[in-house]
Amino acid sequence: MRGGAPADGSGAGSAGEPRAVAPVVDGAAVRWAATPGAPPGPTAPLLVLLHGYGSHEGDLLGLAPHLPGGLALAAPRGPLTGGPGFAWAPVATPGRPEPERVRDGATALLAWLDGDPRAARRPVALLGFSQGGLMVTQLLRTRPDRFAAAVVLSGFALDAEEPGDALLAARDPRVPVLLGHGDADPVIPRAATTRTAAWLAEHADPEEHAYPGLAHGIDARVLADVSAFLARTLPLG
Repeated sequence: MRGGAPADGSGAGSAGEPRAVAPVVDGAAVRWAATPGAPPGPTAPLLVLLHGYGSHEGDLLGLAPHLPGGLALAAPRGPLTGGPGFAWAPVATPGRPEPERVRDGATALLAWLDGDPRAARRPVALLGFSQGGLMVTQLLRTRPDRFAAAVVLSGFALDAEEPGDALLAARDPRVPVLLGHGDADPVIPRAATTRTAAWLAEHADPEEHAYPGLAHGIDARVLADVSAFLARTLPLG
């Protein structure tokens, strides 16, 4: 599951071109859904689904039947084109994107999230795959007090100190984060995964799962761990 273009794939498409204007997340392209049992109105915890490089806003909505009941879901589209789909930031070197472009993507996501009344006054959690996982870690670092929980699947964190890191580490209790990845992933360098696990240990309350034989994707083992993690960390009634 969740294949497609390489998540950090070499800056293909216009995502690799020089930045002309700051990226903007199109609120009209965000897809909304819910898992069974989610109450009507703006009370259910919101899980924001962030797709990988070259994918689209509908991709991770396919996970909905495997997630706990009682969740509202929002799946935004990356603001850049990349590969056969969309991207959050261009990446020229796998595992080491240009920090400023990643920060731009996080700023665009937060502008959408802060401006959509459907995301207000409720707990918000994040789930990202590959480059979407990179955006999850960057959102935590950009808005350390904003998110209730986070899931990073086959993703990583910037190899750079961020202004919000100290505040994130000082949260009490720390934000719970699930880091899941395959031990046969050919896309995300092992060094980036190791670096991310170490960073999470210093700044969050991490739970790491390495899946034997899994490449760059999501399987039943991952889904079971994600579902259990969200059920344990979010107020699902």
